Amino acid sequence: MVPILPPDQPLTVRPRRVLVAGTSGSGKTTLAGRVSVVLGVPHIEIDALFHGPGWTPLETFEAEVERFSSGPAWVTEWQYDAVRDLLAARADLLVWLDLRRRSVMRQVVSRTVRRRLRRERLWNDNLEPPLWTVLTDREHIVRWAWSTHHRSAARVARLLQGRPDLPVVRVRTRDEARRWVEGPLRAAARGRADASEPPPQPGP
Repeated sequence: MVPILPPDQPLTVRPRRVLVAGTSGSGKTTLAGRVSVVLGVPHIEIDALFHGPGWTPLETFEAEVERFSSGPAWVTEWQYDAVRDLLAARADLLVWLDLRRRSVMRQVVSRTVRRRLRRERLWNDNLEPPLWTVLTDREHIVRWAWSTHHRSAARVARLLQGRPDLPVVRVRTRDEARRWVEGPLRAAARGRADASEPPPQPGP
């Protein structure tokens, strides 16, 4: 079994199909976007494939995931039970955002309030619901992030049982994520095996 890698360990190969795991509000989409830029591969925001108008699931969701994940290179968030197994089977790297609960809650509350107050348009023109619904909706994103925080570790453990060959990089803070992107990931994207090795100098 490939061990879970710390964020400062060099990658031995350049990844082409990358999953970003973590609880709701941990920053998966932001990190996936950064990975996409460094590797020069498409970022497929999986929420955009799932949410239709009025927050209704799109009937095309699973077919769209099947389509893009069969391609040679992509980055996406590892979520939605209907497609987790498919994505895990096709990925060659998983990055696990294992942030503390308090960090996640700070991020998800701030994001939810900002989106609602600014009426930010999300996927398919959806809006965050009124803030008071956190008291009445058990699946409100803030309550969901709190109650499901523990599930990511169990999912990663099950994944490694089925895909013991899949490298998993575990980052515990946003700063660790930033350093991993700018260090080992960028080094792998440039074809360098060791993130600590200085880049080659141009000739005279």
